[in-house]
Amino acid sequence: MLRHKYSYGEHPSQWGELFIPEPSNGNHRGPSTIAGGVAVVIHGGYWRSQYGAELGEPLARDLAAHGITAWNLEYRRAGNGGGWPHTFEDILAGIDHLSEIAGNHDLQLGKVVALGHSAGGHLAVWAAGRHRLSSLGTPDADRQLVRGPEEKAVRLTGVVSQSGLLNLAAAERLNLSNGAVCNLMGGDSGRYPKRHKYADPMTSLPLEIPVFAVHATEDEDVPASQSEAYVAASNASGGAAQLLRVPGDHFDLIDPKAVAYKKCRELVQRLLS
Repeated sequence: MLRHKYSYGEHPSQWGELFIPEPSNGNHRGPSTIAGGVAVVIHGGYWRSQYGAELGEPLARDLAAHGITAWNLEYRRAGNGGGWPHTFEDILAGIDHLSEIAGNHDLQLGKVVALGHSAGGHLAVWAAGRHRLSSLGTPDADRQLVRGPEEKAVRLTGVVSQSGLLNLAAAERLNLSNGAVCNLMGGDSGRYPKRHKYADPMTSLPLEIPVFAVHATEDEDVPASQSEAYVAASNASGGAAQLLRVPGDHFDLIDPKAVAYKKCRELVQRLLS
């Protein structure tokens, strides 16, 4: 496979690496390259700086080995210049940067699917609702988040969330990972109710695109209620989210050899086909 690293900003964490299949090199395991499709891999780690894009690299490599061009996205996290609003700005800017490099690699961006694990699942589903952000009734939060014009945005056409944190308000109430939500948002929802609402994927329902909320049955890091609540709310509002349970724990979802991950890859392939 071919690998190309690009910066989309000046901060050391504002970069992505493009993994491109090479069907003729003898290492390509997929039936054929999926023309025109790009998978954006967004790593987790409860939005904290000690966890980086190295978590997403094995997934991007595996996707490329199966014929899918993958964009392994790094971003500023809480503790290294991220948190509110910069983590969110980076996710949108990083996805949009695909349009800047598309001509270098003949990328067709008609289908762009996000594969996000844990906190990355939150960011992926949140980004899928970007077109709703200005109409959420939180103008102060919207003004704080700098982003490009919506008409030039690269739109996600599907999301595979891997034990994603899809209900931010509940994650805060449960104090998941010792206050990770408050750490991300710069304070609790009592102090910053508007920005918490703005950052919660539950607020942007329903989405018009398919969202697969995949959750590991033995996950001890993110409770299944995160995916269950999101899918239930999506269904109630006319959305297209589906809940899928897979065997294994939180990290089987990002192990290319595990059944849990292979199901996620299959869903990415389905969304791009």
